[in-house]
Amino acid sequence: MDPEKIETKLAAARTRLILDKPFLGALVLRLPMVAADPGWCPTTATDARRFYYNPEFIDSLSMGQTQFMLAHEALHCALSHFARRQHRIKQRWDLACDFAINPLLMEDGLSAPPNVHFMPQYLGMTAEEIYPLIDENDDSETLDQHMYDQDNHSGGGRQGKPPRNEQEAEQQQGRRPDEDDGEQDRQDGEQPLQNEPGDSENGNDSLPDTQQGEGPPEPLSPDERDTLEVQWQQRLAGAAQQAQQAGKLGGTMARLIEHLLQPRLPWRMLLARYMTAMARDDFSYMRPSRREGDAILPSLKSSQIDIAVAVDTSGSIRGAAIEEFLSEIAALKGQMRARVTLLPCDSQLAPGAPWVIEPWEDFDTPEQLSGGGGTDFRPVFEWLENNGVRPELLVYFTDAEGQFPEQPPNYPVIWLVKGKEAPPWGQRIQLN
Repeated sequence: MDPEKIETKLAAARTRLILDKPFLGALVLRLPMVAADPGWCPTTATDARRFYYNPEFIDSLSMGQTQFMLAHEALHCALSHFARRQHRIKQRWDLACDFAINPLLMEDGLSAPPNVHFMPQYLGMTAEEIYPLIDENDDSETLDQHMYDQDNHSGGGRQGKPPRNEQEAEQQQGRRPDEDDGEQDRQDGEQPLQNEPGDSENGNDSLPDTQQGEGPPEPLSPDERDTLEVQWQQRLAGAAQQAQQAGKLGGTMARLIEHLLQPRLPWRMLLARYMTAMARDDFSYMRPSRREGDAILPSLKSSQIDIAVAVDTSGSIRGAAIEEFLSEIAALKGQMRARVTLLPCDSQLAPGAPWVIEPWEDFDTPEQLSGGGGTDFRPVFEWLENNGVRPELLVYFTDAEGQFPEQPPNYPVIWLVKGKEAPPWGQRIQLN
C-alpha cells in the first residue's frame, strides 16, 4: 500500500466535494487530514480538530465512499456534536449522532460504506431527538470514532464497560444526576475568534495536509470545546451561505441547517421578563370618590396577571419535558401575583381540565396529565372563547406539529416550541 496514493485519493475526494457539493467541501477543507495508527483508529475518526484515517481502510473504499467518510466527520464537527452530549451516555449519543448524519448524506447522493448506521425515519431529526428513540440495550458500535470526549474509549471500537444508565454516566463525569442539563444559551453578536486552530488561508492549520499520528488525540478541554463550538458554528454559517448563493444547498440538509443556525433564545429569561413586565406595580390615575376631593393624583397599585398555560400532551412530547416546563411556570408564579389557568391538551382537553391556580395558591401539577394522542391546538382556544376567558397572555408549550385555529385570538400568544416547526402566528420562542 502506497501512502502517497492514499493521500492523493483523499485529496481528490475532497476536491470533488468542493466542486460538486460546496457546502460539504467547505467544511471538509477545515479538517487537516492525519494518517493514524490502526491500533486505535480502525476506520476514521475526528476530535473536532482533525480528520484521522486508517490508510488501509481508505484504500478499501471507493471514491464515493471516501467522500462520504470525509463529509461524515466534517458534519460531526459542524453540527457541534462534540459539545452537545451533556449527561447522555456516550455510546448511545454517538449512535444518535451517526443516525442524524448518515441519512442527510445519503439523501444528498453520497455513497455510504458498508456497516454504516442508517434508518430513513431519522432523516431531518437532530441527535437530541433521536437519542431517546435508541434502545437502552443497543450496544452497537459506530463505524468511525468520536475522539473529542472525556471517555474516548466508548463508541466505535470502544474499550471497557459503558455506563449502564444515565445516572451512572453522570456519576462517571463527576456530575450530580439532578444538575440542570439545559444547554447554555449563546448570546447574539459574538465576534469571530482570531487565529482559529485549524484555520489559515487554505483552511488548515500549521500541520502538513497529511501526517502520521503517533497515538489517539487527547480529549477536548472545556475551553477548547467552547472555542471550537463557536468556530464551527461560524464555519457552518459561512459554508451554508456560500452554497446557497451557488444554488447548491437544498432539501432536508438546508432545512436542518436553518434550524440549527436560529438564535437560541434564553426562553426562561424572556418568559420571566414578559410576565414580570405585565404584572409589575404601576401607578393608577383612576378618578377617586367625591369624598376624597376633585384632584386626580396617582396612586400605586399592584396588578395581577391572568395567564393561560397550555401544554401539548400528545405522543410527540415526552413527559420529562412537560415536567420541566411546568416546574418553570411554577417558579415564575412564585415571583409574581399570577392567576394561572392550566389547559393540558392533545387532540382534546385532558379530563378534569382546566385547573385554575389562584395567586395565593401553590402551583401543584396534576399527578397525571392524560394524553398521548394526536395534536390539535383548537380545543384550548375554543374553551377560552366559549367560557368568556380572555387571558392577558397564553403560553403554549408544544412541538408545533398539529392543527391551528385559522385566525389568531385577540390576546398575545407565546409558543414555546421544542422542535423545528413554526406556528402560523404568535410569538415563537425556540426551546433548547
